[in-house]
Amino acid sequence: MSFEAVVRSATPGVLAALARRGAHLDEAEDALQEALLAATQQWPSDGTPRDPAAWLVTVAGRRLVDRWRASGARTDRERLVAGLDVAGPVTAVDDSATLLLLCCHPALPRAAQVALTLRAVGGLSTAQIARGFLVPETTMAQRLSRARARLREVDARFGDVAAADLPARVDAALHVLYLVFTEGHTASAGEQLLDVALADEAIRLTRLLHDRLPDETEVAGLLALMLLTDARRAARTAPDGSLVPLAEQDRDRWDRAAVAEGVALLEAALPVGPVGPFQLQAAIAAVHDEAVDAQSTDWVQIETLYRMLADVAPGPMVELNRAVAVAMVDGPRAGLALVDALADDRRLARHHRLHAVRAHLLERAGRPDEAAAAYRRAARLTTSVPEQRYLNERARTAELS
Repeated sequence: MSFEAVVRSATPGVLAALARRGAHLDEAEDALQEALLAATQQWPSDGTPRDPAAWLVTVAGRRLVDRWRASGARTDRERLVAGLDVAGPVTAVDDSATLLLLCCHPALPRAAQVALTLRAVGGLSTAQIARGFLVPETTMAQRLSRARARLREVDARFGDVAAADLPARVDAALHVLYLVFTEGHTASAGEQLLDVALADEAIRLTRLLHDRLPDETEVAGLLALMLLTDARRAARTAPDGSLVPLAEQDRDRWDRAAVAEGVALLEAALPVGPVGPFQLQAAIAAVHDEAVDAQSTDWVQIETLYRMLADVAPGPMVELNRAVAVAMVDGPRAGLALVDALADDRRLARHHRLHAVRAHLLERAGRPDEAAAAYRRAARLTTSVPEQRYLNERARTAELS
C-alpha cells in the first residue's frame, strides 16, 4: 500500500482517537500533520509500522502533550494531559460516523461542513475538495481553516451529538458522502480512473448512517445511488486501464447483486416520501442498470427524472446531464442548445465535462471539426489521465470521420 493510501485510510481513526481524548479538531489535525511529517522521515529507513494508525496516534498524541504543556494551560489541560494515553491503540469501535457528525456541526455553514468532513473523514486533499466544489485551492484552504476555527469557538467536541440533534446533521453528511463517493468513482486526478478504497469507504459510511437512521429516505436513496452506480465498476475500464463509456460497457460484468440491493432500497424509500435529489438520482441510475443493453435505455423516463431533479435541486451539472438525456430523446441539436446556454456559467466554464458533453453532441450532429476541438479542450482541462487519453482518442476519431 502506498504512503498516500495508508494516510487516507488511517486519517479518520487517528483524528477520532485524538478527538476522543480531548483535542479540538484543529489541534488533532495539526498534531496528525506533524506525525505524518515524522512518518515521511522515519518510515523510508525504518519501514512502515505493522499498525500505521497506532504509530500515528502515538506520535501525534505526544505532539499534543508537548503543545499543551508548553501552552501554560492550567487545570483542564493538566487533566487532559494526565488522561491522554499516547501509547494506546486505536479503538476497535468505528468512530467514523461520530467524526462525520462532528464535522457537520450546525455552527458551520453547509459548504464548510461538507469540505471539512471530506478532509477529516474522507481523507481527500485540499486540491481534490476544491475541484469538487469548483473553486480555487486557496479558497478551499481558507474555508477549511475558518471551519476549524469556528468549531473551536463553539467548543465542539467529539461525541457531543444528542439523539434529538442527529437528523439535523444528516443533510450535510449525505452531501459529504456523495462527494467522497464521486471522487472514488471517477478520480479527479491521477493515473487511475477509479479510487476503489474511497468509493468503498463512502458506501461503508453511508451504510452506517442508514443503520442509525433507517427511516430517513434520503439516506436510503444515497445508499441506493452508490450501489447502483458502483455496480458498473468492473466494466468501466478496459484491461489496460482505459475508460469504457457507459454505452459500450459489457453489462454481463455489472454486479447484479448490488443492482438488486440498490433497487430494493429505492423501492422501499420512494413510497414513503418526500422524494429528494438522491432518490431521483438513484432512480436515474436504476433505469440505466435495468436496461438489458444501451439501446433499450428508457431515455424519456430519464429526461423526465432529470426535470424533476432540476426542480428540487437545481444546478448547472444537473442541467448538463439533462442536456444529454434531451439529446437522446429529441436529437443532438436540442441537447446542444441546452449545453450552449450553460457556457456562461462560471462554475462550469473551465470544467472538462461541459466541453466533453458538447463535443459528443457536436459529433452526433455531424460537426466533426468542432467536436474534435471541443474534445481536445476537455482533455486539456481534466487532470485525470484516463479521461485525458479517452478524450484525445475521441478527438482523433472525430478528425478522421
